[in-house]
Amino acid sequence: MAAHVAGHRRRTAVPTTPAITSRSWKRPSQHQLQGMRSDVVLDLGWGRLVFGQTFADLRGVVDALRAEESGRRDICIYPRDPHVLVGLAPDELFIDPSYTYRLDLHRYRPRHELIRGVFVRTVTSQAEMEAIKHIYALNGMVVGDPGTMWANHRTRAFTYLVAEDRRTGQIIGTVTGVDHKLAFGDPEAGTSLWCLAVHAQDAPPGTGEALVRVLAERYVGRGRAYLDLSVMHDNEAAITLYRKLGFARVGAVCVKRKNPINTPLFAARPPGVEDLNPYALIIAEEALRRGIRVEVTDAEFGEMRLSVGGRTVLTRESLSEFTTAVALSRCDDKRVTRRIMERAGVRVARGALACEGELGEATALLREVGEVVVKPARGEQGRGITVGVTDDDGLARAVALALQFCPDVLVEELVEGEDLRVVVIDRQVVAAAVRRPAEIVGDGRHPVSDLVRATSRRRERATGGESRIPVDEVTAEVVAESGYAMDDVPPTGERIRVRRTANLHTGGTIEDVTDRLHPEIAQAAVRAASALGIPVTGIDFLVPDVSGPDYVFIEANERPGLANHEPQPVVERFVDLLFPETRRRS
Repeated sequence: MAAHVAGHRRRTAVPTTPAITSRSWKRPSQHQLQGMRSDVVLDLGWGRLVFGQTFADLRGVVDALRAEESGRRDICIYPRDPHVLVGLAPDELFIDPSYTYRLDLHRYRPRHELIRGVFVRTVTSQAEMEAIKHIYALNGMVVGDPGTMWANHRTRAFTYLVAEDRRTGQIIGTVTGVDHKLAFGDPEAGTSLWCLAVHAQDAPPGTGEALVRVLAERYVGRGRAYLDLSVMHDNEAAITLYRKLGFARVGAVCVKRKNPINTPLFAARPPGVEDLNPYALIIAEEALRRGIRVEVTDAEFGEMRLSVGGRTVLTRESLSEFTTAVALSRCDDKRVTRRIMERAGVRVARGALACEGELGEATALLREVGEVVVKPARGEQGRGITVGVTDDDGLARAVALALQFCPDVLVEELVEGEDLRVVVIDRQVVAAAVRRPAEIVGDGRHPVSDLVRATSRRRERATGGESRIPVDEVTAEVVAESGYAMDDVPPTGERIRVRRTANLHTGGTIEDVTDRLHPEIAQAAVRAASALGIPVTGIDFLVPDVSGPDYVFIEANERPGLANHEPQPVVERFVDLLFPETRRRS
């Protein structure tokens, strides 16, 4: 593992067997509690940890949990007699369906070999807390407040670690540790692990293990007794990892409040929800958090019926009954979309039409501009698109490919710039992101073909099968343009593009740039959505710089994937549009 690792020095077990946290029904003696603060509550930024063993009266725990702030997730760990605690407020509290696992640190043994490509270190700035917040959002966790986390980190009671990808320097994982002895004088000298999260698409294998090991070794160095963590009962991958590292289950449980965030944990989920794709599931989860009834009408299609009171809205991912058939048809035919944009004053690339046997206009445009993009006039997910056509033979092949998807073909000038998606909901820009074609990063050991497959597997896992990198002739051609063959072994850190288009369904990646978006581009996106008459859309531009005013409109998507734009509040704004009466009040 690429981090300072504790050596095999002899460690002495803590002489007293932990009893306060392992036997919740047994009231600890005053001797056992000696030196421990009472009624301990720690704020971690995403919620508070309520240490149940420090409360003499269970009603004090109830009061502490009732003080939970909106949008946060408080957790009571180690409550004494949890069934009695819940019984004091059964309409408000529930026992979390999770397990507590414990690692006896005096028995911990470091890993002999390194975990390649991962460097685990301590957080060094509040800016890195922002990166941690982003990873939380990508994993569907309650995001933390960077200021609170940074203030915590400046005390030794809290430890915030991040994992760097050695090839790119990118932060791709994080974990938080709490030292109970330093935090409240715990006589058991215990510690706990919270918020283990990795970037599902970019993290090298073993990143989670590296983070857990380094945290454990930090606490071994302090002479602590054990490291505890809470894990959902059905998270088999995480449980397998913890068991591998020597963790064993103990009897401690967690108690939480019945708040909207926790609804999936204590309320029965509608049939079919678990079968939804990520783009529909994220909407279902937000609806359930607000108390909106969710009926899955076609899981494979991503279709749901959402109901509040007597009003019902049918949705398919981010497409709803609020989008009219006319607006849908305007987005579906790129020729129509171009005409509407031109009338609305939104800049478009020069273009020409082509069909079978009719390439005159397209050829003339190619002569004039030198390089073009060929795409079906109707279609989605990047099917049939060819980027970078420079000669007549290439034009004929590209048109033939596009004709397989639509009898009409659009040929446009290739404009240099980054592929920008702007999400507009209810005539307001909610998110903006730069989309980049799939690429691999060399590690000095594996050939391009293996790296493509490994990267594709990570993309597929992270998106529920929605994104994968094809290994085909196009991939081989793009790799060859970078000077490599599929069986070459690129050096460590070498980035190689493997697809021409930035479509997420073929492995493209996305970077949030909402805070950098130039106002003129934002205004153009709103103007485009208004001209199309569509309430929810993804407007695609090519831009030389997202922070500058220049852009060229490419197309409008009537069903943008909202799951791709967290941590921006795209899902919240979508549900606000459907059911404004459920909007959270600030």
